[in-house]
Amino acid sequence: MGVTTDHSTPATSRLQEQLTTQLPLMWFSLAFLAGIIFGSLVSLPLWARLVLAGVFLVLAFVTRIFQKQFTFQFLSFILHPFYFILLFSLFLGAARYQLSIPKFDAFHIAFFNDRDFDLLITGTLIEPPDYRDNYTNLRLSVSAVDTGDGDLSASGLLLARVSNNQTFQYGDILRLRGKLVTPPENEEFSYRDYLAAQHIHSYMSTAKVTVLPDKGGNPISSALYAIKEKSLNNIYRMFPDPESSLLAGILLGVDTGLTRELQQAFKNTGTAHIIAISGFNISIIAGIFFAFFSRFFGERRGAVVAILGIALYTFVVGADAAVVRAAIMGSLALFAKQVGRRQFALNTLLAVAFVMTLWNPLLVWDVGFQLSFFATLGLILYADPFSQFADQVIRRYFPASTAERFAELFSEFVLLTLAAQLTTIPIMAYHFQRISLVSFIANPFILPAQPAVMILGGLAVLLSLVWLPLGQIVAWITWPFVVYTIRMVEIFDRVPHGTLFLGKFSIWFVILFYAALLFVTFGGSRLKEWFQSAKRDQLKVPAGSGLVVLALGLLLIWRVAVSIPDRLLHVTFLDVGSADAVFIETPSGKFILVNGGPSVTTLSDELGRRVPAFNRKLDWLIVAATEEDQVAALPRVIERYPPDAVLWSGNEQGSFSARVLDDFLTLQDIPVTLAEPEQVLDLGDGATLQVLTTGPRGSVLLLEYKNFRGLLPIGISFEAMDELRNGTSVGPVSVLSLADSGYAPSNPPEWITNLNPELILLSVEAGDRDGLPDAETLETIKDYSLLRTDESGWVEISTNGEQMWVNVERQ
Repeated sequence: MGVTTDHSTPATSRLQEQLTTQLPLMWFSLAFLAGIIFGSLVSLPLWARLVLAGVFLVLAFVTRIFQKQFTFQFLSFILHPFYFILLFSLFLGAARYQLSIPKFDAFHIAFFNDRDFDLLITGTLIEPPDYRDNYTNLRLSVSAVDTGDGDLSASGLLLARVSNNQTFQYGDILRLRGKLVTPPENEEFSYRDYLAAQHIHSYMSTAKVTVLPDKGGNPISSALYAIKEKSLNNIYRMFPDPESSLLAGILLGVDTGLTRELQQAFKNTGTAHIIAISGFNISIIAGIFFAFFSRFFGERRGAVVAILGIALYTFVVGADAAVVRAAIMGSLALFAKQVGRRQFALNTLLAVAFVMTLWNPLLVWDVGFQLSFFATLGLILYADPFSQFADQVIRRYFPASTAERFAELFSEFVLLTLAAQLTTIPIMAYHFQRISLVSFIANPFILPAQPAVMILGGLAVLLSLVWLPLGQIVAWITWPFVVYTIRMVEIFDRVPHGTLFLGKFSIWFVILFYAALLFVTFGGSRLKEWFQSAKRDQLKVPAGSGLVVLALGLLLIWRVAVSIPDRLLHVTFLDVGSADAVFIETPSGKFILVNGGPSVTTLSDELGRRVPAFNRKLDWLIVAATEEDQVAALPRVIERYPPDAVLWSGNEQGSFSARVLDDFLTLQDIPVTLAEPEQVLDLGDGATLQVLTTGPRGSVLLLEYKNFRGLLPIGISFEAMDELRNGTSVGPVSVLSLADSGYAPSNPPEWITNLNPELILLSVEAGDRDGLPDAETLETIKDYSLLRTDESGWVEISTNGEQMWVNVERQ
């Protein structure tokens, strides 16, 4: 009589049960994701991948039928059908990757890449234009290409860069002229791979564009983007910069209004997730929303309200693919928290990842998708264990009533972020080659204000769509929270050694990190027991919301105090590169802007920090020169800071931006006065601004207040210099701004000698492309006191007419 021998062990039985019953979707989806990566590394024809997938699927059915006939349990284990299902999923992923590789035939736009001649391309704008300081990015769905012999039918997506200050709308039919190239790549960053993940394989770095009369696009998308554009315009009308640009990033995903310095500060402090629409951001915000709404509606209804808030947010920002992915991940994290079963949540997370990558396999290499996935994974795995551990620690040192409140605050504003950071640090280290050490301190101070920023800011935007004054009322309530966020980021950005720069980071470290982390989580003792056994310094409870309220109050008092006139004349030379932008605050509290420079984000940010938040207007705009770099920022910025009146000197047709500015002033019915020699503006309390000379190039201005004299030769010319007799008719001045960023012919030695300034200001960009300032100019002024914006940042000169004080951005 035969005897069946059981060679199984408890360990193998448990592993088999976990694979086949507890986490089947997780392992199937992981195998599919691995197959996509495998398919990118191994060269196999599509038919071979499909055949292998079919073979393993058949083996899965065969082993399932005959599994009970295996005599030895060990043989039954190693030939379990689920292993063949995993191999089927692996080769299915490899085949899906192969199918995603585009075929560039003669009807695909990428077929025409890298030609030595210009092409004429017709296409439809499929996303709102991405406006930058010096250019605009356009994404088009191509319909035709003309190589010189007439239009040929074509398809595919194209990214084109066109000049700024031209407006476009979603659905516009455009005609582009320019050279088509394959997107570039280098050792640090592959723009080619980045765009390929979005199915874009052609790039036009410089294009001339014509808007055709027809209209395309999807009506629903058109309506959504129209709401988004209206919301963006209202944000800039209700809030000053940089607060408006931050809110545009948080609420609408439009972060191009933030200056490079402020964006870098968010990166350095590990708080960039606040301004990026990603699963990392939405997962954290969803958790905070849940904690906030659950206090009023209970846990289950609070979760529903939070998810509805995420859905509304997705709708308002345009519901593009990246935002929808982030919203799904964020909602999933909240759903998993409510279900309370980690295994079910993991299955669901991987199933969602499977569906997303089945639709677009290239998402595996998308940084946003990686951060979304791993942030959600961190919240699923570690949010509750961290909270339980913190609750136990806090209860040891505080009374029960106090401990419960502290533990709740600590979990909401520290542990949610910590759980997400734990699983995203390797990704950020690999892609960005840095780790923010100060982020673990900065986030607890910054995150408590974010529910108010998002809820009140979103409410202000929604109400503004109904009636702008109603939204403005809520905006006044929201504004302090946004100011607090920016100031905290800037403060923590100044912490020395707050960022650890890693250089080139190995992918093997990332793999080993996740392997070790998942081994500890699943293969070792339970996470809770592991924490309890750790005998280390206990976590400290932050001051929490009380500190936030106190800081908000201090910020409000400070902003009100600085907006009160101090009876001094303030002249600030803004750091706008190799151009001029001078902001004047008179003793009586009037605001005058002289020119603006080339950068919209920089000028708007600088004005937002100086003009009162609730009275954002200029008394005068002085156009002292009309070259492109001198006025390029003004057309878009004066929409946010409208002037009561304009004094214009120079040729109205002197540049493209000058023409746009002139048209805007006419359209808005803003009074414009043409400057004349010896014209004087009375600025109040004895302060005056005199026009010394005018000409086609611009004007020379003299600012006077009692004994203070500041000369601004922004529109200087050789004819103007002759009129002023090389400065002898002007006489000694307190402050002299060098003309044309230190260009030697505009700053001759006799000019400097005759003016004999106490202080010289040089507005120039670091590494100026024209090599300015000239060496001859620096030699001429070597014996004078000099401040440069490329070294000192903005320079503020304050005077009571007798004494002069100087303050700079950077020492």
